[in-house]
Amino acid sequence: MHKVLKISLGVSFLIYLFVLTIFLFLSSRGYWVHMPLLEYIQRSSNFVPFKTISIYVMAIIDGSMNIDIPIKNLLGNLILFFPMGIYLPFLIRKMDNIKVFIISISIVILSVEVLQLVTRRGSFDVDDFLLNISGALIGFGMWKMKVVQKLLK
Repeated sequence: MHKVLKISLGVSFLIYLFVLTIFLFLSSRGYWVHMPLLEYIQRSSNFVPFKTISIYVMAIIDGSMNIDIPIKNLLGNLILFFPMGIYLPFLIRKMDNIKVFIISISIVILSVEVLQLVTRRGSFDVDDFLLNISGALIGFGMWKMKVVQKLLK
């Protein structure tokens, strides 16, 4: 039974990675392809922590923006890497350690943010990074819950 579960989760992880790749790199259009990279970085990057998050929270509070936009951005970035918090510790034993998990997932998410910027298929936003890390940690926390661990045993 454990082998079937591991194979099933392995296959679903590959499907998740495929969908994640499409969502992160192929769903956005490269309108800015002809713009010099440094100019693109200046126009599309946010290096100020909580700048975008606070804009979206204020928009929700004061109604200055269509509510779909902040909700999709905030929840979307949280949910996007949530499965990593479950898949990685299950599939890779070393990832069951919180320190190893945080370092590894931080490198993965930072690489995604930089790759989106360099390929001009998105922007670098430190708030996206923070929300993605938070989502992965919530998933990891759920993975570590005793109820989940008992179900797997």
